[in-house]
Amino acid sequence: MTDQVHIHTHGRIGHISLNRPKAIHALTLDMCHAMSSALTEWASDDAVEAVILDHAEGRGFCAGGDINLLRNSALNDGGASGRAFFHDEYQLNHQMMTYPKPIVAIMDGITMGGGVGIALPCKYRVATEHTRFAMPETGIGLFPDVGGGWHLSRLGGRLGQFLALTGARLDGAECVWAGIATHYLPSERLEEAKARIVEHPDRIAGILSELSETPPEARIEGNAEKIARHFASDRYEDILASLEAEDSDWAAKELATLRTKSPQTCKVALRQLAESAKLDDFADNMVMEYRIASRVLTRPDFAEGVRAVIVDKTNDPKWDPATPEGVSEDLLDSIFAPLPAEEEWKPL
Repeated sequence: MTDQVHIHTHGRIGHISLNRPKAIHALTLDMCHAMSSALTEWASDDAVEAVILDHAEGRGFCAGGDINLLRNSALNDGGASGRAFFHDEYQLNHQMMTYPKPIVAIMDGITMGGGVGIALPCKYRVATEHTRFAMPETGIGLFPDVGGGWHLSRLGGRLGQFLALTGARLDGAECVWAGIATHYLPSERLEEAKARIVEHPDRIAGILSELSETPPEARIEGNAEKIARHFASDRYEDILASLEAEDSDWAAKELATLRTKSPQTCKVALRQLAESAKLDDFADNMVMEYRIASRVLTRPDFAEGVRAVIVDKTNDPKWDPATPEGVSEDLLDSIFAPLPAEEEWKPL
């Protein structure tokens, strides 16, 4: 077991509390394994009726996955340990998505990347005034994985494509508006909510509804029409051209944001969401995302993006290919291609 995640039961509730405060509770492989084994045990335990997922001390729900491990893997072991991390993290995502008992995710604070991967499969997803939701992977040469293809492609209004490409952050009110969160609670009511759920695990929906309040206005709603129009195409060049053609501060800002992202992984993300929208089984989505992850991990953009944004903080990544036009269909085909049969992702 690891001290990076606290695992308990309280009465008829299983409780998983992420505990890496210095890293904003970013997921390590040990944390994924600990969560997965607790969920496996509780699934067949009639004494456990539901699960609460939150974070222990410190800010943020979960800032993502173990980026340092992934970069070291890309640079030093040909991606082997990174692929092992993705494989088991994706098994946890799938296990949660298909879990037979309700899980309540308390998205109080930063919920990004790997944090999105464990929050969005939950039946109840509670946002607060502290929630900051994002899938910022294209900024480091990665892609919105952990089930992002499935979740984002199903948001409607091309919002998922916008979030995948720009890495835009949504607050709690915007998460409720978009359907990412199911409830909006002021953070001071969370302890009461958890205590009442422990007392009455059969009444989770009612308890959350009783303690919910109407969120503030969702700012992104004002841009919904522009997002749907400019991000309508699955061709990245079309999206850039559409933004270039509009003379507005909003279009200029979004275009400037996209210019900082990896052209390769922006194109990957658009294809990923388009492919995922056609799927009817989350496991098939994870097979696809594992193929992509296995390839993208060792392509130049990932190590370079992490260097520029996270390690050196110079924010000057040199992307390769440097332009959207340089990212060929052949390159994309090779990233999405099946793996050898024995290397393909499989659910737990």
